[in-house]
Amino acid sequence: MAKKIQFEAALERLDEIVARLEAGDASLEENLKAFEEGNKLIKQCLKTLDEAEQKVQKLSVSATGTAQLEDFE
Repeated sequence: MAKKIQFEAALERLDEIVARLEAGDASLEENLKAFEEGNKLIKQCLKTLDEAEQKVQKLSVSATGTAQLEDFE
């Protein structure tokens, strides 16, 4: 299994892959490998964002002055 990299590093690598694919200088085989790597990175980033979204909560103070956590929307 591939090593999981930091979110920011994954985005940077995706930018590199997109630039390489847009340049059109690589062979079909190299482009396919880059495309596959990009798909894996996208899935990893989406999973990271989904996990972060689930963790994000906002603190609201109820009318009685007690604090309660609510899901962030």
